[in-house]
Amino acid sequence: MDKQQMYEYLEEKKPVLTNLSDRIWEYAETAFEEFQSAALIQDVLRNHDFTVEAPIGKIKTAFCGTYGSGRPVIGILAEFDALNGLSQKAHSAVQQPLVHSGNGHGCGHNLFAGGSVGAALAVKAYLEANHLPGTIKLFGCPGEEGGSGKAFMAREGVFQGIDVALAWHPMEVNAIFDIEFLANYQVLYTFKGKAAHAAAAPYLGRSALDAVELMDVGANYLREHVISDARIHYAITNSGGFSPNVVQSSASVLYLIRAPKTFQVEEIYQRINRIARGAAMMTETDVQIDFIKACAEVVPNRFLSNILYENLKQQKLPEYTPEELSFAQEIAKTTPPSEDRALASLSRFRGSLSDEEIQQCARQLHGKDLCDIILPFHEEGQSSRLTMSSDVGDVSWNVPTAQIVTACYALGTPEHSWQLVSQDKTSIGHKGMLLAAKTLSGAAVDLLEKPELVEKAQQEFTNRLGGQTYHCAIPNDVVPKPIRLLV
Repeated sequence: MDKQQMYEYLEEKKPVLTNLSDRIWEYAETAFEEFQSAALIQDVLRNHDFTVEAPIGKIKTAFCGTYGSGRPVIGILAEFDALNGLSQKAHSAVQQPLVHSGNGHGCGHNLFAGGSVGAALAVKAYLEANHLPGTIKLFGCPGEEGGSGKAFMAREGVFQGIDVALAWHPMEVNAIFDIEFLANYQVLYTFKGKAAHAAAAPYLGRSALDAVELMDVGANYLREHVISDARIHYAITNSGGFSPNVVQSSASVLYLIRAPKTFQVEEIYQRINRIARGAAMMTETDVQIDFIKACAEVVPNRFLSNILYENLKQQKLPEYTPEELSFAQEIAKTTPPSEDRALASLSRFRGSLSDEEIQQCARQLHGKDLCDIILPFHEEGQSSRLTMSSDVGDVSWNVPTAQIVTACYALGTPEHSWQLVSQDKTSIGHKGMLLAAKTLSGAAVDLLEKPELVEKAQQEFTNRLGGQTYHCAIPNDVVPKPIRLLV
């Protein structure tokens, strides 16, 4: 079997991968409760002669499927969790929730799973057909959205023993995802006070809601005094009930703190803790601080990214039918207005691409609703930085890691939106998913055939760390928590 035959194998497996992706879309399970999705992926792996270990990393829905023996050991990451409150009918350009306040795949992790599984199956077929040494591992990574599942897995040493890790993500463009994400902490602050009749005897009460509001005011003032790249978000998850004539005895607020480096997040976290304790002192309430999760910043590996880039360029990009183009156009009409949606989509790659390259790509995409080009990549260049976060950062501190993105949505589609959920179960998304599977498997084959490439990726990894070692910011006594338990 050569690469082209491997890609033909993937075309044959497209019904299996499409069914897998669509069923995960239908399950729409949120962080650490993706039981049906995890079981489905494991069944597909077992049906293709993978040995499956489950659960792993002390997470019920985390698993690893393995085929082969010896080195190199190639890890492929798969995500499969959905988002709360994004239920949406598939293939619709109108907002139509299937379930009121239900879940939906607003980040495309159903496609993520299908593409990663496809890549693993293809590499397995290649190893088997060519009787090659080497091992492929498919890591089922739950709870990326609000849970940092990979960070918990990394804390337990799950990624030790693999030589490189490859991943992808559905997006609006075809590109190398050489992005430095922000590190983050997520923390729940719960205040306890004393209930009282708010009219008859308010002086007997101690308002937990007052404490939450004072804390939020203090945190908002703090924004002026942290680094400009930091982000502080919060959601009041318990406002103390629905009776205004009762002094609220309990209230909670969930904070998400981001910064470029973990040590910067830690510094801001300690300052917010002092604000919380100050709010408790002002209101004579008690505050409980529960660390929920954390994820590290990404350690780029541009050598490994370039291997992915060369394989992406070898692929024939999807061709779209008139029906697909028409649907993308209808979706585009529902997205936030922009003078140039292509330019807006490309802006996140500013840093890794020059302004001239971004303008050139924007000209190529001008007037189009679906991306039909590959964004350039320069191994010797710089990484872009986004103000979002990803737990793939924790993997990248343990092993050389690189990612791609492929076009699965109309240009200008917002992340975590009903428009994205609608497109997750369409032929447009399926075509992007298959493109990702081919690119990842092609890169994996290069690494298996030429172990010296693995050595070069590991050398860059060592150089970038500069003697630093990985330390998971999640305390050892913190366990993964489903989203529903935080509200």
